[in-house]
Amino acid sequence: MQSSTSPLHLGRVLRQYELVDRVLDYDPNADEALLNRAYVFSMHAHGSQKRASGDPYFSHPIEVAGILTDLRLDDETIATAILHDTVEDTVATPEEIERIFGANVARLVEGVTKLSKIEAQTESERAAENLRKFLLAMSDDIRVLLVKLADRLHNMRTLHHIGKPEKRRRIAKETMDIYAPLAERVGMYEFMKEMQTLAFQQLEPEAYESITRRLEQLKVGGGDRISRISSGLKLLLSRAGIEAEVSGREKHPYSIFRKMTERHVSFEQLSDVMAFRAIVPTEEDCYRALGVIHRRWPMVPGRFKDYISTPKRNGYRSLHTTIVTGDQNRIEVQIRTPDMHAEADFGLAAHWSYKQATRHDANVSWIRDLVEILDTADSPEELLEHTRMAMYQDRIFAFSPKGELIQLPKGATPVDFAYAVHTDLGDQAVGAKINGRVVPLSTVIENGDQVQILRSAGQSPQANWLTLAITGKAQAAIRRHLRSVERAEQLDLGRKLYADIVQRLPAQLGQDALTHALKRLKLADEAALMVAIARRTLSDAAVMEALMPGSAGADVAAAAPQSSALSIKGLTAGVAYDLADCCRPVPGDRIVGLRRPDAGIEVHAIDCAVLAELAERSDGETDWVDVQWGEDTAGATARIAVTVKNEPGALGVLATVIGQHKANIINLRLDTRDARFHNNVIDVEVHDVQQLMRLLAALRALETVNAAERV
Repeated sequence: MQSSTSPLHLGRVLRQYELVDRVLDYDPNADEALLNRAYVFSMHAHGSQKRASGDPYFSHPIEVAGILTDLRLDDETIATAILHDTVEDTVATPEEIERIFGANVARLVEGVTKLSKIEAQTESERAAENLRKFLLAMSDDIRVLLVKLADRLHNMRTLHHIGKPEKRRRIAKETMDIYAPLAERVGMYEFMKEMQTLAFQQLEPEAYESITRRLEQLKVGGGDRISRISSGLKLLLSRAGIEAEVSGREKHPYSIFRKMTERHVSFEQLSDVMAFRAIVPTEEDCYRALGVIHRRWPMVPGRFKDYISTPKRNGYRSLHTTIVTGDQNRIEVQIRTPDMHAEADFGLAAHWSYKQATRHDANVSWIRDLVEILDTADSPEELLEHTRMAMYQDRIFAFSPKGELIQLPKGATPVDFAYAVHTDLGDQAVGAKINGRVVPLSTVIENGDQVQILRSAGQSPQANWLTLAITGKAQAAIRRHLRSVERAEQLDLGRKLYADIVQRLPAQLGQDALTHALKRLKLADEAALMVAIARRTLSDAAVMEALMPGSAGADVAAAAPQSSALSIKGLTAGVAYDLADCCRPVPGDRIVGLRRPDAGIEVHAIDCAVLAELAERSDGETDWVDVQWGEDTAGATARIAVTVKNEPGALGVLATVIGQHKANIINLRLDTRDARFHNNVIDVEVHDVQQLMRLLAALRALETVNAAERV
């Protein structure tokens, strides 16, 4: 049962007793029997399975477990690492895992397994769904994250064995987009750097080769420059009475590549490709060492960071400074204590005690923000966008009036600050004070600002806030509110249209007619029906037929969608068409038809911006149809935007003028508002474009109207 291969870091698989001894070395009270059972079970379960490298598949979970023993993780986590692929890739079942290894290990294995059951999806859907399941599993037990990061790290180390270049690139991109940032967010910088380097090698092979070659040349040309600078720093600090362990290195290739692209410079123009680290006994020594170094060499302005007094959100603590040495080289120096150094390399894992039974950690409260985003994202793309916002951006620090420290991304506004404090505060924000001065909600917060949010119970999120907020949490909350308002409006409109449909039925409805209609239409409930009617995804005729079978024939003309009342020349009789919602053409506009595969005809205004985009990227499957308005046109719905003064009776005047011009209001939505103006979007039914132009001219002439335009 035991492998005869050699230790993990020498390229061979850890034997059973070696793995167990590693855990017992840092945790003498570990469950030795649990680890032995897991090792034997995994070996038998994977049997003769092979990896792409040709190695036994069993070697992968053991090497993942080996990585985690380096982090001194508890016995349940190590057992999970050994077993993490058994449910997905073998005949083992979750029930079997729970019976043999207990509920905790089974739950952890299930959490890791969930992340892999994603097939037949597009790249964005796959990445988003992966992230969704990952975050939910993490929120239950953070050890799922640690196992998965180790699993991904080992997979990246063996990625070159996969034959298909496109598959290697997909895995590398997913690592760069999701797993490396997650490693950074829990402070596991060593994992992050190695993942980024290996992914960079696959995604930008030419750039990777060029940078690594130049780093080698720099190393050869510079001789013992790193050791000389390290010795000089150590001697300088020693003379000041500070014991220090000093080391230096070139920055890793992806970090250099990112600096080159961000600064638009070549490798030769980069002056800070070397970084040095001074590890000193105490926090006080960190600041003493900083003073000694700054007295000896000039610092580069703007490049000093104090992450000790204000740690990063992942708990990272260190002093960073960039200095210019005597030979005019810029070098970065990091100063920290041994404890800070351990956390800097392995973050959350560095202070995860094997004696802890807690399933959450104070340094990962950001997970709660990401889980909240799960509940508000409307699509995989939106979820991915918001979580990337939450993970990627550099941070600034702002203070509440009570002195609470709030971390935000650079470029954040009071809207982001308010939602970071509490969702209710964000929803009710009407303004802000920064450092005691009243400012608009669009103001960008600077590092160290004190921010006070002004709130009102009558306020609610506005659509234009989406342009002000840059954090995923704020944008998700705003979108959630806007969707709820839109749904309420749709329900109200749907109920009014439904009442009209019922009035046109040839007889009164029975008591259970609506229930039967929902079953015929395959809709979940009454609200879904009202929304479908409001959105016109169901025709009046379809609703009538579902409510009272056989009734629609008597009122087909009245029951059909509004656009079918229009006469369009150039279409075969009976062909379905819709007036495009993007430009909402009305009789008198120049129009063109657009036929797509497996769809009806869309009628667009000839100058529609969406139409221009479709023409540019036409794939040959789109047919353009020459159409004109017919003689018998019963009108169409146009959309107008009207900005009205915020004063009593203004909307009444607006409605009166629209009625006087024989136009009919189909829908009215309050888009945004402030103390002076209301911005309204109104759908009006008009006979033709000339009537619409006269209506707009009349609205613009009103004293209460600031602007009126066709959308």
